[in-house]
Amino acid sequence: MNDVRVLVAGASVAGPALAHQLHQFGADVTVVERADALRPGGQAVDARGIAKDVIRRMGLDAAIRAACTHTLGAHTVDADGNVLETVRADDGDGDGYIAEIEILRGDLSQVLYDATRDDVEFIFGDRIRSLTQDSDGVDVTFESGRARRFDLVIGADGLHSSLRTMVFGPREQYVRHLGHVLSFFTVPNEFGLDGWAIEYSESGRTAGLRPIPDASRAIAMLSFPAADFDIDYRDVDALKRLLRARMDDFGWLTPRILGHLEHTPDFYLDQVAQVVMQRWSSGRVGLLGDAAFCSSPFSGQGTGLALVGAYVLAGELAAADWDPTVGFARYETRMRPFVEANQEIGRLNVRSRNAEPGTSPEEWDMSLIDRALNGIELPEYPRIGN
Repeated sequence: MNDVRVLVAGASVAGPALAHQLHQFGADVTVVERADALRPGGQAVDARGIAKDVIRRMGLDAAIRAACTHTLGAHTVDADGNVLETVRADDGDGDGYIAEIEILRGDLSQVLYDATRDDVEFIFGDRIRSLTQDSDGVDVTFESGRARRFDLVIGADGLHSSLRTMVFGPREQYVRHLGHVLSFFTVPNEFGLDGWAIEYSESGRTAGLRPIPDASRAIAMLSFPAADFDIDYRDVDALKRLLRARMDDFGWLTPRILGHLEHTPDFYLDQVAQVVMQRWSSGRVGLLGDAAFCSSPFSGQGTGLALVGAYVLAGELAAADWDPTVGFARYETRMRPFVEANQEIGRLNVRSRNAEPGTSPEEWDMSLIDRALNGIELPEYPRIGN
């Protein structure tokens, strides 16, 4: 198939990464994003193991490293701020708790956008309203009223993917709440962070602070156990009330952190969840990243899965001459063991957080960790001109 037209929903990380790779194979790519612009800030995300190889193959290693947080490591502290344990960014060959490639989600999104904006059509402030597919293509109607036809449509629109719901069914069929809630937001760096993250945990609850390139600011991260979660993730006022109710009495620096809650520019709170699906495609529509196989923030591998998945999905579709039946099937076969290892890491981390004080932590299977970091073979897919 020549001049294949691909629509990608979502312009965070997975979507622009896929657009970058698809363009390398000659696809005509459009990315649609419901927000009016790229979303700045966000949590610190990491690239470990094989994801670093993907970044190098994409030619983005220098740009991404230049935008990294350059966090030196992390201190675990007690309620009085005394350091109990220290990990460094160069531990485990840079693939440890603090990864050598740690970057704010918004900064990574910007790097990917800058690398694709001249070759890919980006549509902001719009979304897919409906689609109808046949054997030759997909007719898409956008919320703005415009209508276009594409050969393939890929949903890279996150945990709450509207495209997944539209094509595969209600989110309740696929989203599995892991019993925790996570929040993060930007605060002034009035805490003396000097390149080191700090974290305090007790009885399943955690509060922490991470440095960012702007030394006058920091990222606050708080989490707590919750057996269920039935608040609309878009109801910011209700989410802030929930965070205060669950964390206001936590101690350490938490009251000072929460003092900035009302004025933070980028508040986020949502359930810690995974997406588990038997298949990631239906006809000419496929899914990528959190929309298809969210491993949860507690896996530390969501960004890695998005980048590796984008590389594999684009490569397999191109290698199949854009035949969705063949390309999607090969993508799923290659990715699924890697995804399942990372989802197991996420579940193990949740169980360790839920462990009673004084009990022995669950033993980690080092072979599982290796499969989660490097457990996928990456073919050298031929690019245009190669």
